[in-house]
Amino acid sequence: MHIQFIKSPSRGALSMLARRSPGQPDLEQNPPAAIGLVQGNLAEMVAAADIAEKAAQVKVEEIRGVCPQHFTMIAIYGDTAAVECALKDIADRFEIPWVSAGQR
Repeated sequence: MHIQFIKSPSRGALSMLARRSPGQPDLEQNPPAAIGLVQGNLAEMVAAADIAEKAAQVKVEEIRGVCPQHFTMIAIYGDTAAVECALKDIADRFEIPWVSAGQR
């Protein structure tokens, strides 16, 4: 599983995600303060989405793409603290080292 945190996402990043996220048609017009990206197998992504939504006030969306290894990705949208909280809980549950954005 891979986890990435994007604070103040760029227009290019938002445009890429908008094309692959049918549930976020206004992503570029109403950009979130932060985005968390989590990639892994389908079972991990369903569990990660559940963990994220229970951890904080965030919106979770599956990101569509093509990957022959049957990996999938979710995006977690929200304010910076909420996305960071959701990512930390996912990392803790899956025992992945996590360094908060403030410590990087």
